[in-house]
Amino acid sequence: MAGTDDTVADDDALYVLTAVLLTPAQFPSVLGDDYPAACAALRLEPYAEGYGLVLGQDGDGSRWTVVVDDVSLVAVAIASWDCGMEYDLSPDDRSVVCALPGWPLAVAVAAPGVPAPHDPVHDPETDGEEAVVPLSPPDTEAWGPAQRRLGADAIASQWADWRGQMDDEQDSEPAGGTAAATETGGDAGADGDGGASGTAGAQAGDESAPAAVNGDDGEGSGSVATDADRTPDGAPQEPDAEGSSSAHPGIRRALAEARGYLDDPPPPGRVRSSFAPGDARMIRADGPGWSLVARTDDIAFLLLDEAPGEILPVGRGPKLPGLLMSLEAMAVRPS
Repeated sequence: MAGTDDTVADDDALYVLTAVLLTPAQFPSVLGDDYPAACAALRLEPYAEGYGLVLGQDGDGSRWTVVVDDVSLVAVAIASWDCGMEYDLSPDDRSVVCALPGWPLAVAVAAPGVPAPHDPVHDPETDGEEAVVPLSPPDTEAWGPAQRRLGADAIASQWADWRGQMDDEQDSEPAGGTAAATETGGDAGADGDGGASGTAGAQAGDESAPAAVNGDDGEGSGSVATDADRTPDGAPQEPDAEGSSSAHPGIRRALAEARGYLDDPPPPGRVRSSFAPGDARMIRADGPGWSLVARTDDIAFLLLDEAPGEILPVGRGPKLPGLLMSLEAMAVRPS
């Protein structure tokens, strides 16, 4: 494999552009709600130790994703690149699991000295009669599962900013306005306060839609395109009391399903725990039609497929802390 500073094209070389991790604890969440789903998107078996994905171009400019089982090597490369250091990522041939045509994620850069990135042209004589469909990034233009998960990732990576916006909204509330409420009643099956929502700026076709960010979702090196690194731009509102007319019905359903994970563990990667300042942990959980992001010492935010672009805060009452700590205890963590 060759670095992107090579200027002489070699048809047999792969010019490495970026790399990402695909492990139970760190994977591009745009690909699925959990690790097996992300593996399925790449037609891979959910190997317990995970994979490293090396994205690059060959001498013809074709897009290729090389899958390796040397996860540590790829992790070191990503960490080096994130620190602004050079690192020649050259996996040993023995660690290569397979090479897949195309890229599963959008990449913002291209290799110098070779044609513009394009999918490989199928040659029946060398590739066999059956063509392999090249990988391609999920559609994130319209609100849906991919957008929803990317929005939750963006909130997790910018938690302080989002929490500060909600505090600012509360501080600007006029006298007699709706005060923050804790979970004190309502449906016994709910774990938090459903409240008025902000907006993730992600209505279908909205150019301010949330995008993937480099962080604990497994994306690395800063070369993965992120729709111009757009992030949710609406300020969430302070949650109202649970059971109020402004509570979204999807909140109780999502929290009930999250609680169900404690009795019936979900697939690996469905609940993930990552670093947060202080003694807290950041929780990311996904389920059918919903994504949750929370700090174990604070509130939670929910994004729902049925509520395009909305960010629904879940207030910290007597039930939410226990749910978050239980999810953290069962979550997978980056090694």
